[in-house]
Parts: sequence; structure tokens; C-alpha cells
Amino acid sequence: MKNIIYTKPSDATKFDLSRFEKSLSKYANVPEAEIKKALKEVDRYENMHVSVLVEVGVSLLEKYGNDKIAEQYYNDHNEYFSEEKFERLRRITGYLVGTLDRWNDGKKAEEKARVKHSVNSSIDDAARATALENQALARNIAYAQ
Repeated sequence: MKNIIYTKPSDATKFDLSRFEKSLSKYANVPEAEIKKALKEVDRYENMHVSVLVEVGVSLLEKYGNDKIAEQYYNDHNEYFSEEKFERLRRITGYLVGTLDRWNDGKKAEEKARVKHSVNSSIDDAARATALENQALARNIAYAQ
């Protein structure tokens, strides 16, 4: 990561690690190694919106401070978050889509018939298998265990 974007890409400024460390140190003592480790995830990007840095800061302050400190940091830096809402994109049957409004009847039927898998780990494997089988049977789809 080399540039931070505050408003528009043409206004990008060079990222300064020491400035970011000073910003966090006003709230809690976060080790430099942990900051670098957290930034490693986003380091591959040439440009990054400042809101991503704020989120990194919040997660570090939750870990090395507490929730109240992290919330204060977020509130002090929330002017970087836009009021505009982003459209959610999902990958459905190989397509990136926001909504199914413009899909034809065949594609809508394909989406409706697909088996949706849960990521809820609180359900044991037997219950998950039963739920998937019931879901498949309800849609008249063959289900193999």
C-alpha cells in the first residue's frame, strides 16, 4: 500500500506508517509489529481509501485497548465514511449480481433451485446434513450423502 485516498483518487497522498502509529498511540499502546502485521493484509494494494485504515485501527484498538476506546477512535475518524450506500454484490451461479431484477425466468429458476449452504458452525454435521437434504427434497433435487 502506497497511497491513501481521502475523497477521490486524484487526491491520493503517500501513506505514512509513523503517522498511523501516532494516531493509534493516542488511544492505546499498540505494538509496532502488530500494526505492520495488520497492514500486511492490505499492503498489496497501490491505493486504499482511508476508511480501510480506520477499520484496521478499530480492530487493533479492540485488541490492545477495549471496545470503548475503539468506538471513540471510530467516532473521531468517521468523517471518512461516506453516507452513500454501496450495492451488495453476490456471486450467484457464476455471475456477480446485486439483485435478480434483470434476470430472465430460466436464470431465476436456476438460482431458486440451487442448494444454499450454511456457514453456521453452531449446528452439528448431522443436523446440517438433514437440513440440506430437506432443502434439496423441498426443491425436488437429488441429494447424495
